[in-house]
Amino acid sequence: MTSATSYCGLVVTASVPDPQAAPGALEQVRELLNSWLIPNDTREPTDRFDDLARRRRWAPQEAAIARELRDDLRAAVDDGGRDLEFLNGWISRLDVRPAVAGGELSYRHAAGPAGDLLAAVLAAVSDGTWPRLKTCPDCRWAFYDRTRNGSKRWCLMYAGGPNGRACGSIAKMRRYREKPSALGGA
Repeated sequence: MTSATSYCGLVVTASVPDPQAAPGALEQVRELLNSWLIPNDTREPTDRFDDLARRRRWAPQEAAIARELRDDLRAAVDDGGRDLEFLNGWISRLDVRPAVAGGELSYRHAAGPAGDLLAAVLAAVSDGTWPRLKTCPDCRWAFYDRTRNGSKRWCLMYAGGPNGRACGSIAKMRRYREKPSALGGA
């Protein structure tokens, strides 16, 4: 996303970071999760994983493992990200091991893209950023909650462009319309 500002006839273009982007390598996990989505125009679940795998040039076997990991991670995030016991199976399957280098904890593996993604998840669990990766209850879009208290619920409150949904506003309006009228309604 970019924005342009004019100063005395000069147009200055600045890159504006995606407000829903996750920090560091967790952003790749968010992108993986968003390869499954419910588009605004059709409102039908759509799997765009093959496009992601093609863009990242994953071999078919690497892609198959990454898709399985995506499905498990999506189920965990959709459920609030609390039950992470399933990660133990992935740690064993991909043989991801902790390592200390330069005074920092990292993860080593020979499992290709799925190993990199799992390492990013493990790092996020370790540093406490994992619970801030959430999915919108309406459109299922994965976003990173940057609010101070970590209470963000919807992907967006206001439409972010002509095709953007405002899931928060839509949900609040729906809830308002479902309330009985205080002036003589049911």
